[in-house]
Amino acid sequence: MNKEVLFTMNTGFRDDYTLKAFRFGKGEKAACIVGAMRGNEYQQLYICAKLIEQLKELEQKGAIVAENEILVIPSINSNSMNVGKRFWVTDNSDINRQFPGNKEGEATSRAAAAVMEAVKGYSYGIQFASFYLEGEFIPHIRMMETGYESRSLANLFGLPYVITGKSRAFDKTTLNYNWQLSGTSAFSLYTGATDRINEKQAQEAVASVLRFLMRMGIIRYHCHNGYIASVLDETELVSVHSERAGFLVRKKEINDEVKRGDVLAEIIDPYDCSVRAKILAPVDGIIFFTQTSPMVYQNSSIFKIIKKLHR
Repeated sequence: MNKEVLFTMNTGFRDDYTLKAFRFGKGEKAACIVGAMRGNEYQQLYICAKLIEQLKELEQKGAIVAENEILVIPSINSNSMNVGKRFWVTDNSDINRQFPGNKEGEATSRAAAAVMEAVKGYSYGIQFASFYLEGEFIPHIRMMETGYESRSLANLFGLPYVITGKSRAFDKTTLNYNWQLSGTSAFSLYTGATDRINEKQAQEAVASVLRFLMRMGIIRYHCHNGYIASVLDETELVSVHSERAGFLVRKKEINDEVKRGDVLAEIIDPYDCSVRAKILAPVDGIIFFTQTSPMVYQNSSIFKIIKKLHR
């Protein structure tokens, strides 16, 4: 294992920006794994730390197949993490809306350009991503439809679901999209937490990456086969919105099976605890996403359900 500094930049705030990485094996650029992109992605950073621990052990045992190199970048925005901010410290911009980046641009654009330079050329790219809503997902692989995506490869992670979706305008400035355009088979791996650590799901994420690397012939590793993934389009998820604002008291969690009419949650008045609204399941299915924010606003998305198909 080699610990490296890939890029540094003066930020004029507290400390220089430093992009650190861990390199395993030697030879062809086989796989690159990227962790926390934003300052509150503690789960994503923790997963990378656990993965580095496992890869270090595998390398010591000679279990990285010859002529394969694995690069792990645990954090792309540690400066913001150090001061408890989600986005860039000085201007609140999002690095994952700056790709492919500009070496002569603003700070986040220069950082994105440095990341792009470091990660290009790898056969496979894996990003531990987070969602813009506060909540929990069933762990899954998400792919944008760029014309370069591979559903068959996504299945090799052994997670229960693969979600596909059409790329939108802002997706074209993300790492995943630009990674695919540069010739890397790129995957976003979502776990059930962001700003807190979920040990069980972190272990599941690490196992899924090691399973993928093993199946691609990059490492030698014995593991559980995992799931045969169900591939779903993002439009197939049924969104459930809050009818009123107030405290959210959930009655159902991710992976719970529900029937149409089941009570998913109650919206509670924050002053007297009276029930303002009961949120009912609109379809039969499985809870895929649930909002975890204690308070929600009217028309907020609070659940996403995988609709059960009746045959």
